[in-house]
Amino acid sequence: MIDISIHKEKNYPVSAAKIKSRLKKFLTERGIVSDAEVAVAIVSKEKVQQLAIKYLGESQEEARDHPVLSFPVSEMTGLFIFPPKKKIVVQLGDIVISYDESLEEVKKTGRLIDDVVYEWIEHGALHLLGIHHD
Repeated sequence: MIDISIHKEKNYPVSAAKIKSRLKKFLTERGIVSDAEVAVAIVSKEKVQQLAIKYLGESQEEARDHPVLSFPVSEMTGLFIFPPKKKIVVQLGDIVISYDESLEEVKKTGRLIDDVVYEWIEHGALHLLGIHHD
């Protein structure tokens, strides 16, 4: 089973149920068949910027316009202690989405907010699976 947790910093009008369903299907189609966990956070542009500065070592300017950040467990450095589990679960990592950047994309393209947010989630999920771009 793929366990997906969704955290919304505010009451953003995005369907958590739709995101979970689509992301589970996406991961399964890419070979994730064992028990796995992914955390998705939908937060403000400012929060994404803070995370990029703190965890990616970016400058204020570099961290300004990220629509999505991903933090694959496979690329973590340093000690991280996971809570005890009764069964073995693959920890894929975390995906952080900027709701503000997603809303800007909606204004430019006229697409639905759920679709834009999910597109960024899918992009982050590819990073969790080790698929990167230039």
